[in-house]
Amino acid sequence: MFDRIMGKYLLDSGRLTKAQLSMVYQVQESKRAKLGVIAVTEMLMTVAQAEEINALQATMDKRFGDLAIERGYLSEIQVGYLLSLQGNEFQTFTSALVEKKMMTLEEVDSILKKYQLEKGLNDNQMAALKSGDIDLIVPIFTGTDDPEYNALFKYGIKNVYRLVDTHLVIDNVYTVHNIKEECIAYQCFDGEVKATIALVGKNGDLQKLAKSYTKEEFIETEEDALDAMCELINCINGLYATDRSRKGKKIELDPPYFITKFGEISGEDIRVMPIYSCDAEAWLVVSVNSNTTVK
Repeated sequence: MFDRIMGKYLLDSGRLTKAQLSMVYQVQESKRAKLGVIAVTEMLMTVAQAEEINALQATMDKRFGDLAIERGYLSEIQVGYLLSLQGNEFQTFTSALVEKKMMTLEEVDSILKKYQLEKGLNDNQMAALKSGDIDLIVPIFTGTDDPEYNALFKYGIKNVYRLVDTHLVIDNVYTVHNIKEECIAYQCFDGEVKATIALVGKNGDLQKLAKSYTKEEFIETEEDALDAMCELINCINGLYATDRSRKGKKIELDPPYFITKFGEISGEDIRVMPIYSCDAEAWLVVSVNSNTTVK
């Protein structure tokens, strides 16, 4: 994820052009593949087994390798071997920058220090960003120690990353009392934790996300796109509810809904995370234990 965050940073700062960044990503993609793809090409798993694990990730908050080990498809040694072949996203990104002579290693180091200073990050946070571990990355952008907010944003970003687009960029969460946009897909839940989760954006942008999520090209209406986004939100909240039930907390999910032709979310404590994915911009909205209305 940090490779895409840094890519956007380099683009926004004028350090790279869109054409240059696209070239770097092409080189990076040629050297990095999904773990399931590598497992199949290395003949350690069948296509059916890899697809089974991919499907399980929509309902279980576990990594591909961990699920493959649990199912008996791979050993820990084999997963380690596959990870070594896959490489770290940020490392392959910086290697591509240098290989295409877009930047020297010294310039990469200078840019990273500048980014760290501008964002006010400490060395541990920078190490977390470079690790690619979403559980470590997301709290850097939420700016809170609240376990419920962090958990919901983590599940949200993990699902978008796994099911929609691994080329995902997120930005710092900000707090508002209301957010109004063309389309809103949302779900509320009650119980020992009460919350509203939403994906908000323009129709065209949510259609792009929906096409990537459903792997279908025939997402042409607002209703089709928002129905897909509601399904995605239900996955996010389902994982959260399952996790909390293991900890003895009862959560009851309401059916997901969507609003077209401009809707509004209002409340005391609405937190918004910008998401850039599939050449689209959207907002992941989370409100916990707050008097929130959607209309």
